[in-house]
Amino acid sequence: MTAPFVFDTPFIDAHQHFWDLDRHRYPWLQEETVPNFRYGDYSALRRNYLPADYARDTAGFAPVKTVHVEAEWARESPVGETAWLDALSGAHGRPTAIVGHAQLDRGDVDEVLAGHAACARMRGIRNKPATAARREDARRGQPGSMDDMRWRRGYGLLGRHGMSFDLQAPWWHLDQAADLARDFPQTQLVLNHTGLPADRSEAGLDGWRRAMEHLAREPNVAVKISGLGLPGRPWTQEDNVPVIRDTIAIFGADRCMFASNYPVDSLVAPYATILAGFVAAISNLPQAQQRALLHDNAARIYRLHD
Repeated sequence: MTAPFVFDTPFIDAHQHFWDLDRHRYPWLQEETVPNFRYGDYSALRRNYLPADYARDTAGFAPVKTVHVEAEWARESPVGETAWLDALSGAHGRPTAIVGHAQLDRGDVDEVLAGHAACARMRGIRNKPATAARREDARRGQPGSMDDMRWRRGYGLLGRHGMSFDLQAPWWHLDQAADLARDFPQTQLVLNHTGLPADRSEAGLDGWRRAMEHLAREPNVAVKISGLGLPGRPWTQEDNVPVIRDTIAIFGADRCMFASNYPVDSLVAPYATILAGFVAAISNLPQAQQRALLHDNAARIYRLHD
C-alpha cells in the first residue's frame, strides 16, 4: 500500500476557485452547460466549494497563501464577485489575493476596473479572449480576440490600476499573446494552465513547445503550471512531468508557478496527486529554484508579501 503524500514545505497555490451556488449565480454551473469542456463531463462541480472544502482537500499540505481567479460569476456584476471574495477572505483567511473579471471590450470597462481596484486584495483581471477551439481554425484579427483594438483598449487600462492580466488561451493563439505582451511591456501577463497542451501527440507537443518558446521571449510573461489533466484518464506523472519540465526549461525557474486549479482539476485528480507530481518534476532542481517555483515567484508576481 502506498503511503499518503505529505508535504510540509510552505507553498503558494496561484490558481484556485470558490463558489457558493446557494447565494450567487454562476451560469456555467447552474442553468448552462459549457460545450466541449476540456475535461468532458463536469457535473461533479455543480456543488458549493468554499474555504472549508479547500481545507479538506489540502489537509496534510502547507498552502500558506492562495490566489483566487474569477470563477465565471454572472457577468452583469463582476465587481460583486470581488466584494464577496474579499468578505470571505476576511472571515476565513482565504483567498489571499484576487484576480477578478472585466470584459475588456465593453464600454463600462473603466468603471468595472475602478470598482475592482477599490479592493486591497485585488491583483489583476482575467478576461478570456475569443479563441478557436481547434488549431486549424485559428485566425488573426477576430472580434473579441487579443488582436481586437477595442479589446486592446481595455487591456491598456490595466496599467492605470497596477493590475496584471491572467490569460487563458490555447497555445495556437500564443503568437497573439506575444504581440500583446510586447505592445504593453509594463503589464504583467500570466499564462494560465500551461498553455493548454491537450494534444500530447508528438506533433501536438512540438507545436506547443514552439508556441511557448515564442511567448517566453517577452520578459513580462509568466506561466502557471496547472490544468494538465487529460479527458478520460487519471492525472499521472508519466503524462505530465515531462510537460512541467519542458515549461520550466522554456520560461526559466523564475517565471513559473505551481497552481492547482482546484476544484476544477478535482475532475482528474486529488490535490495530493497534482502537488506530488509537481514536486517530483522539480526535484532535480536546486533548492532555491524549487522554493521559487513553489512560493517565491507567486509571491513576487501577485505581490503577496504584505
